[in-house]
Amino acid sequence: MTEKRSLPAPPSVGRALSALEAAGWESWAVGGCVRDCLLGRTPHDWDLTTAAPPEAVKAVFAGERVLETGIRHGTVTLLTADGPLEITTFRTEGGYADGRHPDRVTFVGDLHEDLRRRDFTVNAMAWSPLRGLRDDFGGRQDLADGVIRCVGEAEARFAEDALRILRALRFAARFGFTVEADTARALRGGRDRLKRVSMERIFSELKGILTAPGAGEILRTFPEVFFTFLPEMEPMLGFDQRRPQAHHLDVWGHTALAVEVSPPDEVIRLAMFFHDCGKPETFSTDPETGLGRFWDHPEAGARLADTLLRRLRCDNDTRQRVTELIRNHQMLDGHSKRVIRRLLSRLGEADMRRLIEVLRADARAHTPETCARRLARAEEDERLLSEVLAEESCLHISDLAVNGRDLLAQGWESGPALGRVLDRLLEEVMDDALPNRREDLLRRAAELKKEMV
Repeated sequence: MTEKRSLPAPPSVGRALSALEAAGWESWAVGGCVRDCLLGRTPHDWDLTTAAPPEAVKAVFAGERVLETGIRHGTVTLLTADGPLEITTFRTEGGYADGRHPDRVTFVGDLHEDLRRRDFTVNAMAWSPLRGLRDDFGGRQDLADGVIRCVGEAEARFAEDALRILRALRFAARFGFTVEADTARALRGGRDRLKRVSMERIFSELKGILTAPGAGEILRTFPEVFFTFLPEMEPMLGFDQRRPQAHHLDVWGHTALAVEVSPPDEVIRLAMFFHDCGKPETFSTDPETGLGRFWDHPEAGARLADTLLRRLRCDNDTRQRVTELIRNHQMLDGHSKRVIRRLLSRLGEADMRRLIEVLRADARAHTPETCARRLARAEEDERLLSEVLAEESCLHISDLAVNGRDLLAQGWESGPALGRVLDRLLEEVMDDALPNRREDLLRRAAELKKEMV
């Protein structure tokens, strides 16, 4: 089905399409860029599809900057002032021995055949300034209905590429759509195929899901998909916390809500996703009250999150940030300036602010009374943080009014003991037990030297 319609394509897209058409090759913008325009969003990038074989595409753009990195599969990248344009020859695909990549690619002259190989109807639309919108599989209606639906038979689409299972959930979470019933049934039934997909690919899609507006609903609706590659988290589902005054949800439901109400910052969302994963293993029952308790679950959660993030091939910096937030996410008694200084020294200002957002999100996933109390604590923490920052507090050894050379002049020897005494001086300054003045620090260092003899 073709419908006359204009889309706000960048000038480079129009020029590229015109050049291909002038050379006699039918050409279209295709996929996500068309979908986003129809949703009133600005596409991140534009992809073109054409009847021209790769060598003909190169000839059309002779003299321009062209990359051939995907030429084996029919893709040539044209570098333009508006960004790179991937131009791919109409093609079909066949055989997916690894459940991820096609064994063979066949170039065809029919756009319909090219659209038929694509994953979801909302991604299988094409547009041409000459011909208008081409929608052979009902993608326009699915956009209007807010539905993610596979092109053709859902089981076949997921068997071709198992990563499409997570892509379906990411698109649903991103746009606030639902997954059509047959597509949902097929992705649940085929979820074990994810075990054959690289963890790097899975983690990329997981981050996309978690940072999307509809992340919470996807976690609630499709938990078994996530347990396929993170089985250690399955005990969270249905786990009764036995603290009705604080928790009205099981651990997984609490997690989904905490993700949903947190800022869409990647580090924060990952922290909320894993923050209570240590609860099942630390659960015990108070013998007097019968209430559930989870002693040291933040530390247990940080350890498990570290293991799972390593499996997911998470970069070290993100993994360390996430696990530190998890380790410190339960501050039931609020903070003092002393504690804020210590946390600020360890986390830095950016992650200290993230920790406060973690505390807020965790609070909002509790019962109303507990939520109000914990939110008040988080507000107090933020106020104290502002005061500590305004005071330009001593937070690092480099902020001390003395340094290693001063202590060497006092008679200390270079080595581990020198580092330990500087650490001790910093701790006492942060605790308000010692002024950050040169004479006081040297006096205290001399006392510590006598104690260590």
